[in-house]
Amino acid sequence: MKSTNKNIAVFIDRDGTATEEVGYLNNIERLNLIKGTSHAIKLLNKKGLKAIVVTNQAGVARGYFPEELIHKANERLKKLLSKSGAYLDGIYYCPHHPDGKNEKYRKICNCRKPNPGMIEMASDELDIDISRSYVVGDKLSDVSLAHNVGAKGILVLTGYGKGELEYYKNNGKEPDYVADDLYDAVKWILKDIRTKT
Repeated sequence: MKSTNKNIAVFIDRDGTATEEVGYLNNIERLNLIKGTSHAIKLLNKKGLKAIVVTNQAGVARGYFPEELIHKANERLKKLLSKSGAYLDGIYYCPHHPDGKNEKYRKICNCRKPNPGMIEMASDELDIDISRSYVVGDKLSDVSLAHNVGAKGILVLTGYGKGELEYYKNNGKEPDYVADDLYDAVKWILKDIRTKT
């Protein structure tokens, strides 16, 4: 029997969901928050939900930027959030891609979304009840990730979301909710949690 004392998490995609979509981010100055992101994450912080970023960063495998840049970008993300008093409980990333140019990162892995590796790692480290948690992202791979781990999946219309929305109805990856942005997604999550208690 699962413990009800475990944490509920909101797993958040980075590019196009929390931060502006700029293609492959090869300069950290290009990382900027989407309007409402700080407010959304601060709301999660106040409600005691774990706010965790899970992000595919195949640009490393493809040779577009070094892995070190991901760390710098994530530090910038944390700094931008902290200006509003918001914080993340964890950041997990996958630098791999099966067709990568960089041999060190060229592989089929368990961490690349929609595979469950990043969520499983976060769950172990932060004592999370995945079945009561949520995945928010602007791609169908985020919705698939939610389905693959037994969480609820929310598609946001920022980033690639609007384009992805045109296709989801025909491929079995229907989100539990379609949100305007991360803040809208968080409001829906909090309402959804209240209906269960």
